[in-house]
Amino acid sequence: MDIFEKCPAFTAAREAIAGGYYPFFIPMTDNEGSEAIYQGRRVIMCGSNNYLGLTTHPRVRQAAIDAIHRYGTSCTGSRFANGTLELHEQLESELASWVGKEAALVFTTGMQVNLGVISALVGRGDVVVLDKDDHASIVDGARLSWGEMKRFRHNDMDDLEHIFKGIPDGAGVLVVVDGLFSMGGDLSPLPELVPLCKRYGPRLMVDDAHAMGVFGGGRGTAAHFGLVDQVDLIMATFSKSFASIGGLIAGDEVVIHYIKHHARSLIFSASISPPNTAAALAALHVMQDEPERIQRLEQVGAYMRSELQRLGFNIGQSVSPIVPIIIGDDMRTVFTWKLLFEGGVFANPVLSPAVPEGQQLLRTSYMATHTDDQLARALEIYERAGKLAGLI
Repeated sequence: MDIFEKCPAFTAAREAIAGGYYPFFIPMTDNEGSEAIYQGRRVIMCGSNNYLGLTTHPRVRQAAIDAIHRYGTSCTGSRFANGTLELHEQLESELASWVGKEAALVFTTGMQVNLGVISALVGRGDVVVLDKDDHASIVDGARLSWGEMKRFRHNDMDDLEHIFKGIPDGAGVLVVVDGLFSMGGDLSPLPELVPLCKRYGPRLMVDDAHAMGVFGGGRGTAAHFGLVDQVDLIMATFSKSFASIGGLIAGDEVVIHYIKHHARSLIFSASISPPNTAAALAALHVMQDEPERIQRLEQVGAYMRSELQRLGFNIGQSVSPIVPIIIGDDMRTVFTWKLLFEGGVFANPVLSPAVPEGQQLLRTSYMATHTDDQLARALEIYERAGKLAGLI
């Protein structure tokens, strides 16, 4: 069999493109944060992870420009070899202090953090336990490890305890959960999860890709619940609130030192570029100097959850600026996305199997820099589309 035979047999995306209902890889002319431009017309951006709106902040932009002037555009090598700058270590030190841990390690992408950390720590005879709604990068990191992967029902602590009871004595166990779940906008129940891990002995890693900059005064889910000292590892990415690209893992120094020398995705990848490193560091400084952005984001998220519920949309269990509109059908989800997009709102359709059948949704997300006028216009467009699609 020719390994390429599957390629021409995959026609679903081409059919959607031809039919005008293809919602992915939309090429924007410009992206100005809270609004973007597509083929000459403006759309309100309600599908970004730019939660604090820092991609257009003057200090963040200037930091990236200054780094290019000083260092050039790339380090052209791995952190392990020639690709570490003092700037990387400054970012690591300041991030460790920010999240309340002894040490931190910066990777080139958030995906690489989860691939590298989980596969480095989980070896033969070990077990990695995941929430069924965990991000794909966590699942892939577990698959790359030599250990056994087990998954518990989303936020179901009884199911998790049942799994713990079935793990053989002597096995090393790592539990990995999203702090803020990227599709549902709900939080992991750390106040219940942490005592369970303490009782049975597993170590706990929290992926705060979406929570960092959003909860806990910007420090993430563990800080939000007052459990920083009880969470072993805190992961985050720079492609959301930090207005850059990259990722970090933070924890005890001895654990970070081990990961630094065993994570293949760190050792065999070129390091995060100087402008991206400088942008992330500048974004951290803006978070520290302008806490009102985090407060504004909380207000915007609460307002949009309340208003979308008032209109009659099903937003699930969201408690964050990630607000799903749960539709439950692929075709109706794409149809609603098209109505919104043509009406002037950019949102993200999430279809099966990315979510379970019956949970198809439009993922909407909001920024501290959305104006009241933009939010009001977006709600008008949501209402029109919702009525035309028979959702409200």
